[in-house]
Amino acid sequence: MTAELHTLTGAYAVDAVPEEEAAAFKRHLRGCPACRQEVRELREAAARLGAALATPPPPRLREATLAEVARTRQWPPLVAVARRGGPAKTRIALWGAAAAAVGALVFSLVTTSTDPGADPAQQQLASVNAVLTAPDASTVKEGAERGTTTVVTSRSEGKIVVLAGDLPPLAPGKAYQVWLIGASGVHSAGLLAPDGPHRTRPVLVDLPGGIDRVGITAEPAGGSPAPTVPAVVMVDLV
Repeated sequence: MTAELHTLTGAYAVDAVPEEEAAAFKRHLRGCPACRQEVRELREAAARLGAALATPPPPRLREATLAEVARTRQWPPLVAVARRGGPAKTRIALWGAAAAAVGALVFSLVTTSTDPGADPAQQQLASVNAVLTAPDASTVKEGAERGTTTVVTSRSEGKIVVLAGDLPPLAPGKAYQVWLIGASGVHSAGLLAPDGPHRTRPVLVDLPGGIDRVGITAEPAGGSPAPTVPAVVMVDLV
Protein backbone atom coordinates (compact mmCIF):
# COMPACT_ATOMS: atom_id res chain seq x y z
CA MET A 1 0.00 0.00 0.00
CA THR A 2 2.85 2.38 0.84
CA ALA A 3 4.43 1.90 -2.59
CA GLU A 4 1.12 2.80 -4.23
CA LEU A 5 0.72 5.88 -2.05
CA HIS A 6 4.10 7.20 -3.23
CA THR A 7 2.63 7.57 -6.74
CA LEU A 8 -0.13 9.95 -5.58
CA THR A 9 2.05 13.01 -4.95
CA GLY A 10 1.17 14.73 -8.25
CA ALA A 11 -2.58 14.14 -8.01
CA TYR A 12 -2.68 15.07 -4.29
CA ALA A 13 -0.78 18.32 -4.97
CA VAL A 14 -3.59 19.56 -7.24
CA ASP A 15 -6.46 18.14 -5.12
CA ALA A 16 -7.36 15.44 -7.64
CA VAL A 17 -7.46 12.48 -5.23
CA PRO A 18 -10.77 11.00 -4.02
CA GLU A 19 -11.62 11.78 -0.40
CA GLU A 20 -10.87 8.30 0.96
CA GLU A 21 -7.49 8.05 -0.80
CA ALA A 22 -6.66 11.64 0.19
CA ALA A 23 -7.19 10.75 3.86
CA ALA A 24 -4.91 7.72 3.53
CA PHE A 25 -2.28 9.75 1.72
CA LYS A 26 -2.46 12.49 4.35
CA ARG A 27 -1.67 9.90 7.02
CA HIS A 28 1.17 8.61 4.82
CA LEU A 29 2.65 12.12 4.59
CA ARG A 30 3.18 12.25 8.35
CA GLY A 31 5.86 9.60 8.12
CA CYS A 32 7.28 10.25 4.64
CA PRO A 33 9.50 13.35 4.32
CA ALA A 34 10.22 12.59 0.64
CA CYS A 35 6.53 12.72 -0.30
CA ARG A 36 5.99 15.87 1.77
CA GLN A 37 8.81 17.57 -0.12
CA GLU A 38 7.46 16.44 -3.51
CA VAL A 39 3.94 17.65 -2.71
CA ARG A 40 5.33 21.02 -1.55
CA GLU A 41 7.39 21.44 -4.73
CA LEU A 42 4.53 20.39 -7.02
CA ARG A 43 2.12 22.78 -5.31
CA GLU A 44 4.63 25.60 -5.63
CA ALA A 45 5.00 24.83 -9.34
CA ALA A 46 1.23 24.78 -9.84
CA ALA A 47 0.92 28.08 -7.97
CA ARG A 48 3.63 29.67 -10.11
CA LEU A 49 1.88 28.50 -13.27
CA GLY A 50 -1.42 29.85 -12.02
CA ALA A 51 0.14 33.20 -11.08
CA ALA A 52 1.76 33.46 -14.50
CA LEU A 53 -1.66 33.06 -16.12
CA ALA A 54 -3.53 35.38 -13.75
CA THR A 55 -5.33 38.23 -15.54
CA PRO A 56 -7.57 41.07 -14.32
CA PRO A 57 -11.33 40.43 -14.51
CA PRO A 58 -12.77 41.26 -17.94
CA PRO A 59 -14.16 44.83 -18.18
CA ARG A 60 -17.65 43.46 -18.85
CA LEU A 61 -17.78 41.55 -15.55
CA ARG A 62 -19.14 44.36 -13.33
CA GLU A 63 -21.72 45.55 -15.86
CA ALA A 64 -22.88 42.01 -16.63
CA THR A 65 -23.19 41.18 -12.92
CA LEU A 66 -25.27 44.28 -12.16
CA ALA A 67 -27.47 43.65 -15.18
CA GLU A 68 -28.05 40.05 -14.10
CA VAL A 69 -28.97 41.14 -10.57
CA ALA A 70 -31.43 43.72 -11.94
CA ARG A 71 -33.32 41.18 -14.06
CA THR A 72 -33.16 38.18 -11.70
CA ARG A 73 -36.46 37.69 -9.88
CA GLN A 74 -35.91 37.43 -6.14
CA TRP A 75 -37.64 34.97 -3.82
CA PRO A 76 -40.90 36.22 -2.28
CA PRO A 77 -40.83 37.19 1.42
CA LEU A 78 -40.79 34.18 3.73
CA VAL A 79 -43.74 35.17 5.94
CA ALA A 80 -43.37 32.30 8.41
CA VAL A 81 -39.68 33.04 8.89
CA ALA A 82 -40.41 36.76 9.25
CA ARG A 83 -42.83 36.15 12.09
CA ARG A 84 -40.30 34.09 14.03
CA GLY A 85 -37.13 35.95 13.32
CA GLY A 86 -38.18 39.38 12.21
CA PRO A 87 -37.05 41.35 9.13
CA ALA A 88 -33.41 40.33 9.50
CA LYS A 89 -34.04 36.71 8.48
CA THR A 90 -36.16 37.80 5.53
CA ARG A 91 -33.38 40.07 4.32
CA ILE A 92 -30.88 37.22 4.69
CA ALA A 93 -33.03 34.96 2.53
CA LEU A 94 -33.37 37.61 -0.17
CA TRP A 95 -29.67 38.38 -0.15
CA GLY A 96 -28.95 34.67 -0.39
CA ALA A 97 -30.98 34.38 -3.58
CA ALA A 98 -29.25 37.39 -5.11
CA ALA A 99 -25.82 36.11 -4.10
CA ALA A 100 -26.55 32.74 -5.69
CA ALA A 101 -27.49 34.40 -8.98
CA VAL A 102 -24.40 36.60 -8.93
CA GLY A 103 -22.17 33.66 -7.99
CA ALA A 104 -23.47 31.61 -10.90
CA LEU A 105 -22.83 34.45 -13.32
CA VAL A 106 -19.31 35.15 -12.01
CA PHE A 107 -18.46 31.44 -12.21
CA SER A 108 -19.67 31.35 -15.81
CA LEU A 109 -17.63 34.38 -16.83
CA VAL A 110 -14.48 33.26 -15.03
CA THR A 111 -14.78 29.76 -16.49
CA THR A 112 -15.12 31.22 -19.96
CA SER A 113 -12.16 33.55 -19.52
CA THR A 114 -9.92 30.72 -18.25
CA ASP A 115 -10.84 28.14 -20.86
CA PRO A 116 -7.66 26.08 -21.49
CA GLY A 117 -8.16 26.65 -25.23
CA ALA A 118 -7.92 30.41 -24.85
CA ASP A 119 -4.14 30.73 -25.32
CA PRO A 120 -0.97 28.59 -25.40
CA ALA A 121 -0.05 29.37 -21.77
CA GLN A 122 -3.39 28.11 -20.50
CA GLN A 123 -3.13 25.07 -22.74
CA GLN A 124 0.26 24.31 -21.17
CA LEU A 125 -1.18 24.65 -17.67
CA ALA A 126 -3.96 22.21 -18.59
CA SER A 127 -1.39 19.79 -20.01
CA VAL A 128 0.75 19.99 -16.85
CA ASN A 129 -2.30 19.25 -14.71
CA ALA A 130 -3.20 16.33 -16.99
CA VAL A 131 0.25 14.79 -16.43
CA LEU A 132 0.21 15.36 -12.65
CA THR A 133 -3.25 13.81 -12.27
CA ALA A 134 -2.93 10.97 -14.80
CA PRO A 135 -3.72 7.52 -13.35
CA ASP A 136 -0.29 6.26 -14.43
CA ALA A 137 1.65 9.35 -13.32
CA SER A 138 5.06 8.35 -11.96
CA THR A 139 7.09 10.77 -9.82
CA VAL A 140 10.85 10.48 -9.32
CA LYS A 141 12.96 12.94 -7.36
CA GLU A 142 16.72 13.32 -7.34
CA GLY A 143 18.08 15.41 -4.47
CA ALA A 144 21.73 16.13 -3.77
CA GLU A 145 24.16 18.94 -3.19
CA ARG A 146 23.49 19.95 -6.79
CA GLY A 147 19.87 20.84 -6.18
CA THR A 148 16.62 18.94 -6.41
CA THR A 149 14.99 17.70 -9.61
CA THR A 150 11.52 16.16 -9.76
CA VAL A 151 10.31 14.35 -12.88
CA VAL A 152 6.65 13.40 -13.39
CA THR A 153 5.98 11.01 -16.27
CA SER A 154 2.70 9.86 -17.81
CA ARG A 155 2.93 7.31 -20.60
CA SER A 156 -0.83 7.56 -21.21
CA GLU A 157 -0.55 11.32 -21.75
CA GLY A 158 2.70 10.88 -23.64
CA LYS A 159 4.31 13.75 -21.76
CA ILE A 160 6.83 14.50 -19.03
CA VAL A 161 7.16 17.40 -16.57
CA VAL A 162 10.57 18.40 -15.16
CA LEU A 163 10.88 20.62 -12.08
CA ALA A 164 14.34 21.77 -10.93
CA GLY A 165 15.50 23.94 -8.06
CA ASP A 166 18.67 25.03 -6.26
CA LEU A 167 20.93 24.07 -9.16
CA PRO A 168 24.52 25.40 -8.99
CA PRO A 169 24.98 28.97 -10.28
CA LEU A 170 25.93 29.16 -13.95
CA ALA A 171 28.86 30.96 -15.52
CA PRO A 172 28.00 33.88 -17.81
CA GLY A 173 26.80 32.74 -21.23
CA LYS A 174 25.58 29.35 -19.95
CA ALA A 175 22.13 27.83 -19.50
CA TYR A 176 20.79 24.57 -18.17
CA GLN A 177 19.42 22.24 -20.84
CA VAL A 178 17.17 19.22 -20.23
CA TRP A 179 17.72 15.95 -22.10
CA LEU A 180 15.55 12.85 -22.53
CA ILE A 181 17.81 9.81 -22.82
CA GLY A 182 17.12 6.20 -23.73
CA ALA A 183 17.19 3.51 -26.39
CA SER A 184 15.80 5.97 -28.95
CA GLY A 185 18.74 8.32 -28.41
CA VAL A 186 19.22 11.69 -26.74
CA HIS A 187 16.51 14.30 -27.25
CA SER A 188 16.63 17.92 -26.13
CA ALA A 189 13.67 18.95 -23.96
CA GLY A 190 14.65 22.61 -24.04
CA LEU A 191 16.29 25.08 -21.68
CA LEU A 192 15.40 25.68 -18.04
CA ALA A 193 14.03 29.22 -17.61
CA PRO A 194 14.66 30.94 -14.24
CA ASP A 195 11.58 31.56 -12.10
CA GLY A 196 13.18 33.03 -9.00
CA PRO A 197 16.53 32.98 -7.19
CA HIS A 198 16.55 29.21 -6.59
CA ARG A 199 14.03 27.67 -8.97
CA THR A 200 13.14 27.28 -12.62
CA ARG A 201 9.89 27.07 -14.54
CA PRO A 202 8.45 23.60 -15.16
CA VAL A 203 9.44 22.01 -18.46
CA LEU A 204 6.63 20.14 -20.25
CA VAL A 205 7.53 18.09 -23.32
CA ASP A 206 6.35 15.10 -25.32
CA LEU A 207 7.79 11.78 -24.18
CA PRO A 208 9.42 9.75 -26.98
CA GLY A 209 9.39 5.97 -26.74
CA GLY A 210 12.28 4.20 -25.06
CA ILE A 211 13.18 7.05 -22.69
CA ASP A 212 14.43 5.88 -19.29
CA ARG A 213 16.52 8.83 -18.01
CA VAL A 214 16.37 12.61 -17.75
CA GLY A 215 19.60 14.60 -17.63
CA ILE A 216 20.45 18.27 -17.14
CA THR A 217 23.67 19.80 -18.45
CA ALA A 218 25.18 23.29 -18.50
CA GLU A 219 25.29 24.32 -22.17
CA PRO A 220 25.88 27.56 -24.12
CA ALA A 221 23.04 30.05 -23.58
CA GLY A 222 21.35 29.18 -26.86
CA GLY A 223 21.41 25.45 -26.20
CA SER A 224 23.23 22.59 -27.95
CA PRO A 225 22.06 19.91 -30.41
CA ALA A 226 23.63 17.28 -28.12
CA PRO A 227 25.15 17.32 -24.61
CA THR A 228 28.69 18.73 -24.59
CA VAL A 229 29.54 18.18 -20.90
CA PRO A 230 28.72 15.61 -18.19
CA ALA A 231 25.28 15.90 -16.63
CA VAL A 232 24.82 18.00 -13.52
CA VAL A 233 21.72 15.93 -12.70
CA MET A 234 20.69 12.47 -13.95
CA VAL A 235 17.29 10.99 -13.00
CA ASP A 236 16.40 7.36 -13.73
CA LEU A 237 12.73 6.94 -14.61
CA VAL A 238 10.62 4.10 -13.24
